[in-house]
Amino acid sequence: MNCKQFNTIKLEEVLQNLGHLPTKQTDKEAWYLNPFSNENQASFKLDKRNNIWYLHSEGIGGNNTDFMLKYLNASVKEVLEWSEKQNFSSFQPQNIICSKISKPNYKITAINELENENLKQYLHQRGLSSSAYPLVKEIHFTLGEKNLYAIGFENLSGGWELRNSFYKGSLLKKDISVFKLNNESQNQNETGKRIAVFEGFMDALSFVELKPFFNGDVLVMNSISLLHKTKEYLKNYSEIHLFLDNDKAGEICKNEILKSFPEAKDCSEIYLPHKDLNDYLLSGINTKIKIEEHNPIKSKHEEQESETNQANPIYKRKR
Repeated sequence: MNCKQFNTIKLEEVLQNLGHLPTKQTDKEAWYLNPFSNENQASFKLDKRNNIWYLHSEGIGGNNTDFMLKYLNASVKEVLEWSEKQNFSSFQPQNIICSKISKPNYKITAINELENENLKQYLHQRGLSSSAYPLVKEIHFTLGEKNLYAIGFENLSGGWELRNSFYKGSLLKKDISVFKLNNESQNQNETGKRIAVFEGFMDALSFVELKPFFNGDVLVMNSISLLHKTKEYLKNYSEIHLFLDNDKAGEICKNEILKSFPEAKDCSEIYLPHKDLNDYLLSGINTKIKIEEHNPIKSKHEEQESETNQANPIYKRKR
């Protein structure tokens, strides 16, 4: 995607994906609270017809690229890299094949427990064992004239992140995902709980593979465009562990979260020099040992298991 293509996407959709909704609107324009800082009266105007914006409180404006340059505080290259990772419905790529895939003419035909051997093999190729099976579904769907199936990871709005060996996409509404690990509490928003945060669900599943006894919640952003919604959700937790990507976008996201939650723990150094936790898992080099040495999270179950092993070297738990 280049700047010209990115600027054809409806800015209204870009703002919605970032968690910003208009305070008032007509067919021609929409008004928003300042997306760059806090304010009580809407001063951000979107000209729907020309797809441009103007921020009256600061006297600046421009197109989509100008907006994201300021929003992410990044370079043009980084903005375009960010836009490539999104799933904008109003963007129609010029490439015919990609265009067919991007069209929202889809239908979910079945949602099953994971049984397909090809999908299981795909997870195994990503370094994941059968422990990941209960956390995903097998989704069968039509996209255009194609009948497809993929591993599905559900979000809080009932939408799905989809992956298989040749397809990466999402269906229905984009949103964050949250699930529990070894947590008996029924109140998902209970203050004082711990939570681990990831950009993509493959990294979250990798975490489950590496830390099966973690007690707490796991949040998957599914897109850094959902940063604001992620931050709102994290207000319910007093112990936050960040496992974001070791790239520019991940750094921006991490820094934004740390601004709002200074006590949050950045765990990205654990899997350096790898880009993310799944790459680190696939590296297969002292993965489990290094996670245990550096990860500040340790459950009571693991502590008891460690004491048992020290007291009786013959005892070894099968995993």
